[in-house]
Amino acid sequence: MPIKIDQNEKPVINLTPMIDIVFLLVIFFMVGTKFSEVEQQLELTVPEVSGEASVAPTVKRHVVAVFKDGTVSLDGELMDMQQLEVQLKREQQAGDTVNVVIRGDAEGAFQNVASVLSVCRNAGVSDLGVSVRLASSGE
Repeated sequence: MPIKIDQNEKPVINLTPMIDIVFLLVIFFMVGTKFSEVEQQLELTVPEVSGEASVAPTVKRHVVAVFKDGTVSLDGELMDMQQLEVQLKREQQAGDTVNVVIRGDAEGAFQNVASVLSVCRNAGVSDLGVSVRLASSGE
């Protein structure tokens, strides 16, 4: 059976399905808009509840930098270990969830980072992280 190849035929894109979908979307948004207008026009008094509903605690994220000489900063503010512990305890007692990332200097003593970890633990911080940098592969 010979196959006829007609060079005069050009490919045609059928736009009918796309037009159907566009019309359906238009109808969907028109109906959705009408329902929201009806809800706004209803004269309705919403019931009240006591104002002591439990509020979700806010999450505070902090970066503690431990420098080579052992000095510490909390979000860029220099402080000593006692001030760091007081600040973290204050936020924990306020009901906030405190997350701490510790960034220690690679050339500094690890004892400084360990001291900051201990201070964070004493302050009640349970979500701790230590920031590191991946070594380059071209060694």
